[in-house]
Amino acid sequence: MRLFARQALLPEGLAWDVLLELASDGTIERIVPKSSPRDAEQLSGAVLPGMANLHSHAFQRAMAGSAERRESSDDDFWSWRHAMYAIAETLDTDTLHDIARNAYRAMVLAGYTAVAEFHYIHRDPSGAWHAERAANALALVAAAREAGIAICLLPALYAHADVGGVALRPEQRRFAGTVDDVLEIAAAVRAAYAHDGDVTVGACAHSLRAATPEQLRALVDGAPPDVPIHLHIAEQTREVHAFAAVFKQRPVAWLLENYAVDGRWCLVHATQVDQRERNGLAASGAVVGLCPTTEANLGDGVFPFGPYLRDNGCFGIGSDSNVSISPVEELRWLEYGQRLITRRRIVAAANDGASCGEVLYSRAARGGAQACGRASGALAVGRRADLIVLHESDEDCTPAVLDRYIFATDRAAPRHVMVGGRWRVRDGALV
Repeated sequence: MRLFARQALLPEGLAWDVLLELASDGTIERIVPKSSPRDAEQLSGAVLPGMANLHSHAFQRAMAGSAERRESSDDDFWSWRHAMYAIAETLDTDTLHDIARNAYRAMVLAGYTAVAEFHYIHRDPSGAWHAERAANALALVAAAREAGIAICLLPALYAHADVGGVALRPEQRRFAGTVDDVLEIAAAVRAAYAHDGDVTVGACAHSLRAATPEQLRALVDGAPPDVPIHLHIAEQTREVHAFAAVFKQRPVAWLLENYAVDGRWCLVHATQVDQRERNGLAASGAVVGLCPTTEANLGDGVFPFGPYLRDNGCFGIGSDSNVSISPVEELRWLEYGQRLITRRRIVAAANDGASCGEVLYSRAARGGAQACGRASGALAVGRRADLIVLHESDEDCTPAVLDRYIFATDRAAPRHVMVGGRWRVRDGALV
C-alpha cells in the first residue's frame, strides 16, 4: 500500500509531501519526504502517528457519568471505589465483552490505535473461577480485535486490600488471584494470539497496596523478560502515607531502590511524588502513565509534568476510567493543568520557538507505544503502520497544525484511522 501525505509528523518534525510505503505485514517499509503522489492514495489532512492509550479499565465505561452525585461532604477517590465495586460485581463475561467492545470502538474513532487494558475482573460474579481461567481476559482481547484496536492485555495481580497483606474485602472477591494465576492467564492469552501482531501481553500488579514485595518479585521474575510491566503507584496521599508507615519509604522511592526499573515499566499516575522520586523516574527510562481526565475526576492531584519533561522523562496518556475517551482532551488538560498551577504558558515546550502541541503529541505517542510493548508511536521505517489523518484540508496544513489540533479544535476525532496497516476508520466511521 502507498499513501501520500501533504503533511506528516515524522520523528524529526513536520514534513511536507511525504510518500509512505507499507509492507504486507502492517509495517512501514519506506518513507520519502518531498516526494510526489505517483500512484499512491492521496490523504488531504495531516498524517500523525497513532496514539496508544496506555491505561484503560474498559468495564468502568459502564459507570461514566453515574458517580457525579454528592453522597457526603468528603467524597473522594476512596468513596468513588464503592460505586466502581458495585458495577464490577454485576458483569458477566458477555457483558464485560460488550462494554469493552463499545469502549474500544470509541477509542478507535477518537484516534487511539492501541490500548493497554489493565484487567483485574478475573472471576465470575460469585467469586469463583471460570472453567477457563482466562475467560474474561480472552473476552477483552476478542472485543479489541472486533473493534479494530491493537491491545496490550495486562492481567493484574490483586491479592490484598491494602499495604501489609490485608485480606481482600467481599466486594473485591472477583479480583482475587495469586502470582501463578495471573501468569497462567497471561500465558493462555499469549498462546491464543501468538500469531497476531496486534496483540501483546504484559505483566501487571494492581499496586503496592494489592501485592506484597515478595509477590511483586515473583511476578516480575516469572514473566517473560521482554514484556511491559505496569503498576498503579502513588495515586493518592493516603496511599503514600499508608505505604510509608509500613516500609519507611515513599512508594516510588522504594520501588526505584528495590527494582531495576527501566524502559519496560509503566508507572501509572505517580501524582504524589517528591523531587527526588521525580528525578529518579526521569533517569530510569520508565514511562509515567498520566490520565488527566480521570485524575481530575477522582481528585488525585497533578503530576509535576514540567520539571519531569525538562529532565527528559518519558510519559504517555491513558483514558483510565473512560469517563472521557479523547487523546486530544487528555493532552490538552495535561498542559492546562500545569498552566493553572504554575501560572505560566507553554509548559511542555522547553525551547523557544518549539510547538507545544507537537512536543505533547509526539512524546506521548512514543511513550504510549513503549508502555504497550508495541513497535509504533512514530512514522518510521520498521514501525507498525498505526496512523491517523486529520480533517484539515490541504489549505489548512501549516506548521501550527498540532497546536491547532490540541488547543483550538472542536473536531477532535480524526477523519481516518489505520491500525497495523489496515484502515479502521474512514471519513469518521468505523470500517
